[in-house]
Amino acid sequence: MARNELGDFLRSRREALRPSDVGIPSGGRRRTPGLRREEVALLANLSVDYYERLEQSRAGTPSEALLGGLARALRLSVEERDYLYRLAGYATPAAGAVTGYVDPALLFLLDALAEVPAQVIDDLTTVLAQNGLSRALLGPWTAGEARSNNVTWRWFTDPPSRALNALDEHETIGRGYVADLRAAAARRGPDPEAERLVADLQAASPEFAGYWSEMRVAPLHSTRKLILHPQAGHLDVQCDFVRSESTGQRLVIFRPQPGSHTADSFEFLRALGDQSYGQRYVAD
Repeated sequence: MARNELGDFLRSRREALRPSDVGIPSGGRRRTPGLRREEVALLANLSVDYYERLEQSRAGTPSEALLGGLARALRLSVEERDYLYRLAGYATPAAGAVTGYVDPALLFLLDALAEVPAQVIDDLTTVLAQNGLSRALLGPWTAGEARSNNVTWRWFTDPPSRALNALDEHETIGRGYVADLRAAAARRGPDPEAERLVADLQAASPEFAGYWSEMRVAPLHSTRKLILHPQAGHLDVQCDFVRSESTGQRLVIFRPQPGSHTADSFEFLRALGDQSYGQRYVAD
């Protein structure tokens, strides 16, 4: 393909987006259509200079990880993401590969949810994106390595990660994660990432190994939970899941139970913001 085609494609996708598509206030009239280069750079965690050079085909070949961040920032569909990888000379990502890409439909919903905590997880329960209330409730889950961002791994290997959940719910939650992981592994078929996660969990946690031997297969579904937050108190929530058929990723919504004080507590958490992060908590 022509050397400048990757830059042309990035520019065309940038110009096709509106600020509201990515949760950015429009800020009045704009001279150019779509997002500004600095906005895409911020969303993709790149320098503005480097992104400008990418659009101008002066930056060489970007890494696969960088492409994943760009696909996420530009809200590319799976087909558009795969096209971007091909333009850069890479094979398209395997289903479920950790690339930084987040399903654009789920990101749109995440951006629209301001009143409740919500986040996007992949089929192996790695947290890919959070809204502000999710970070206030659970702490930031997307800044580290993929394994440290994985809910199931942290549940069975990091005891403080259970602190947010009522003790009498721990067994049900643990069994639910294991049954969900078995369902995801079955959908993937032979897959090194899923197989490695299962093997590492079996080696690290006798509790996980015991639940895994039960061979339960059940994707996570809407579940009522009592969350014990050290500052916001007891939160009575329904954890709902919205699954993307194209990517297998899931939007997790922490919906307050009707008649409870939980919605008011969410307002309290929003006011606390970064001050409420504290210790690490389980992400679902």
